Amino acid sequence: MWMYLLKRGATALLTLFVAATLTFFIMTAVPGDPFLSERAPSPEIREQMRAKYGLDKPVVVQYYNYMKNFMKGDLGVSYVQSKNRPVSEIIRKSFPVSAKVGALAILLSVAIGIPLGCLSALKRDRFLDNFVRVFSTIGIAVPGFVVATVLLLVMSVRWKWLPAAGLNTPSSYIMPVLALAMYPMCYIIRLMRSSMLDVIGQDYIRTAKAKGMRKNNLLFRQALRNSILPVITYLGPLIAGILTGGFVVEKIFNIPGLGRYYVKSIECRDYTIIMGTTIFYSGLLIFMMFCCDLVYTVVDPRITLDR
Repeated sequence: MWMYLLKRGATALLTLFVAATLTFFIMTAVPGDPFLSERAPSPEIREQMRAKYGLDKPVVVQYYNYMKNFMKGDLGVSYVQSKNRPVSEIIRKSFPVSAKVGALAILLSVAIGIPLGCLSALKRDRFLDNFVRVFSTIGIAVPGFVVATVLLLVMSVRWKWLPAAGLNTPSSYIMPVLALAMYPMCYIIRLMRSSMLDVIGQDYIRTAKAKGMRKNNLLFRQALRNSILPVITYLGPLIAGILTGGFVVEKIFNIPGLGRYYVKSIECRDYTIIMGTTIFYSGLLIFMMFCCDLVYTVVDPRITLDR
C-alpha cells in the first residue's frame, strides 16, 4: 500500500510538471500578449507593462521564474481580468460557485443514469429500452451549449419560468444543472446498460438464477456491483471536469465560476489565470483518479492496491 502511494505521488508530481510546462510553452507560443487587448495602448506603456510583469524577458527565463514562484505556492496575479488580483484568490472564490453547480449536475447524472441504464438492460429490446436508447443517443449527440441555449430560450425567454442568468435564487440552478448533466447522464445510461448486459450474461449469474437466488439480491448484490466499475472509471475525470466549471454553460448563464474566468483568460491572454486554472484542474483530476482506485477496492474486493 505504501509503495503504491509513493508511486502515485511521484506520478502525480510528474504529471503536474508536464502539464504546467506544456501549457506554459504552448500559451507563450501564441502571437501577442495580454496587453494587446488594452484600449489603444501606446508602445511605451505596453513595454512598461511587459517589463513590470517580466514578459520582456526570454521565454525560458519567464518559465523558470514562474515555476520557482509556483513551488512556493505563488500562482502570480491577473494581468487583465482582475488586475493585480492574486490568481489563488480568484480560484478560491470562483471554484465553490462552479463546484456547487457541478455537484448538483453530478448527483443528477448518477441518480438518473445508473437506474435507467439498469432498467434498459433488464428490459432489453422492449419499449422502455428502445426509448431510453433513443433518448441517451440524442443527449450524447447534442452539444452542451445547444442544450443550454434551448433551455434559455424556452424556459426563460419564452415561458419566463426561470431566471436567465446568475445564481441568485434556488430556481436559477435548474437550467445550468440540467445543461451540465445532460451529456454525462446519457453517457452513464449507455455505459451502464452495456456493462449490465455483459454481466447478466455471465455464467455465475445464470448459476445463481438456477439455484433460486432472489432476483433483488441477484441484481443488487451481484450484477450491479460488477457492472458499475466502468461507471466509476468514467466518474473520475467527469467529476474533476464538472466541478471546475462547465466553460460554455457558465458563459451562457453568466455564472461567476472558474469556467467563465478560464474562458475569458484565453480570450484576453491572461497568462497567469490560464496557468493557475490548468494546474488546479490537473491536480483535481489526479486526485479524483486516485479516489476512483480506492472505490474500486470497496466495490470489488478482488482489486488490491499492492502495486
